[in-house]
Amino acid sequence: MLEGARERRVRTGGVELCVAELGEPGRPTVVLVHGYPDSKEVWSEVAARLAGRFRFHVVLYDVRGHGRSTAPEPLRGGFTLEKLTDDFLAVADAVSPDRPVHLVGHDWGSVQSWEFVTVARARGRVASFTSMSGPSLDHFGHWINERVSKPSPRRIGQLFGQGARSWYVYLLHTPALPELAWRGPLGRRWPGVLRRLERIPDGDYPTSSLPSDAANGAWLYRDNVRERLRRPRADARTTVPVQLITPSGDAYLSERLYDELERWAPRLTRRTLPAKHWLPRTRPDQVSTWIADFVTSVESAREGRAGTAEASRSETASPYAQRFGGQLVLITGAGSGIGRATALAFAGAGARVIAVDRDAKSATRTAEAALSAGATQAWAETVDVSDEPAMEKLAARIHGELGVVDVLVNNAGIGLSGPFLDTTSDDWRRVLDVNLWGVIHGCRLFGRQMAERGQGGHIVNVASAAAFQPVRALPAYGTSKAAVLMLSECLRAELAGQDIGVTAICPGVVNTGITTTATFVGVGPEEEKRRRKRAARAYGLRNYPPKKVARAVLRAVVRNEAVVAVTPEAKAARALSRFAPGVLRALARIEPRL
Repeated sequence: MLEGARERRVRTGGVELCVAELGEPGRPTVVLVHGYPDSKEVWSEVAARLAGRFRFHVVLYDVRGHGRSTAPEPLRGGFTLEKLTDDFLAVADAVSPDRPVHLVGHDWGSVQSWEFVTVARARGRVASFTSMSGPSLDHFGHWINERVSKPSPRRIGQLFGQGARSWYVYLLHTPALPELAWRGPLGRRWPGVLRRLERIPDGDYPTSSLPSDAANGAWLYRDNVRERLRRPRADARTTVPVQLITPSGDAYLSERLYDELERWAPRLTRRTLPAKHWLPRTRPDQVSTWIADFVTSVESAREGRAGTAEASRSETASPYAQRFGGQLVLITGAGSGIGRATALAFAGAGARVIAVDRDAKSATRTAEAALSAGATQAWAETVDVSDEPAMEKLAARIHGELGVVDVLVNNAGIGLSGPFLDTTSDDWRRVLDVNLWGVIHGCRLFGRQMAERGQGGHIVNVASAAAFQPVRALPAYGTSKAAVLMLSECLRAELAGQDIGVTAICPGVVNTGITTTATFVGVGPEEEKRRRKRAARAYGLRNYPPKKVARAVLRAVVRNEAVVAVTPEAKAARALSRFAPGVLRALARIEPRL
């Protein structure tokens, strides 16, 4: 699974560790430490991305007793954190003798890595640490003691909640039972169980050494957990820059475990990802991007450079940085107006932004502005959302090069005004092709990728207050937006079971450029030009800024809201449509002044 890797054996403490390397040795070294009951193969996709796209020197090793590393004899006492620290230092000295390494740990790989960054003898050997789904046992011990010594209803609830999540720890302390289970039916069924629980793709979980790895690894718990939780070290503090990636759907570890982590790791960057426990397998694209950003920012600081967008984001402290940092967000119609403002809002939260627009120059300007606003990465794509083959090619290329989109914002739209009887079939096709079919193409193509990945996501469809507010001058435009609203409601119901949220955003009068490009049917060119200017002036006087709509978009994704009316007039129309529709119908009969 680790194609192109160079292997070596490192002897330490009576065991022989299997170490694999990818990438150029002269580049910054990233050491990946696996958890229980995995081997180094669990990192294969993350390692390939870090060594390929990001050009790091990547090192993986099988923890003693796992994979192709030998086990200590006897097993009891052979997996203490002190001996695991010896192993790490031996690997680090072998692969990067002259420079500190960037450490990444998942599950028990993170638990032992916390030891590496807090003990004196490893000082200076770690440049940064990225922790996923594995707390320090010392921090955990203090967390428990504080809740026992100073109880409150909230703290007691947290204590019992984590106790319930830790059910497997109690089982692993029982004599002989875990070994019998892993070497028996559990070992055979575990990959299938894990695929169903974590939504890992079929055939994408290494199994060759699983029974013996899991049986040996039970001593990780027996040799360390009770002793450290009972007597945690008082000096378990680190000055190493730490990045904490917390999956919000972790079934084994509560997010509350990390509430006071800044006390132990003052140079802390937090990330939250809507995923389950096995992040290296289920979200390798997101994980590798966050690791690369963090390592690059630390390297920049070490070398005295100004740093990257990651460093600047820690200064600006967007309220949504933990939620969207590093996520892949695609916005259509991003060249101007609401689309551009939304792209910049996600950029300010540290997202990777794909700005899509049919105008290449506008898309490029938005992508450049997104990088300045704090985006991890930004790309400009030129496509007409009504062109189905072009959208299919775009979706396939993005999936192949960047991964699955985490948030899709179908914003592209055009305006059309005038009486129904003056609206031609071509007029109807044009507005429906962009306003409705463009949304359908985006939902179908990118929504399917989200569903197949199995790790959730969010779709935002920008409708309008015209979706529920009839206006005699907007029959075609209102119809297209009402269809978008209903599509969003239906799709939300269909995808809810797959953790994919769908939101319809319904702005009212927002100061964008849509009025200057809108079509006014039934009038000549000069009158159409006059009406555009008049509409633009009215929208300008209203002066509701697109950035307020953008903030509503981010808030709606975080809260997973179904329908969001943004402006005051949109909120009023939404309320009237539900409780006094007759009032809206009466208002719709009023002929607008043009």
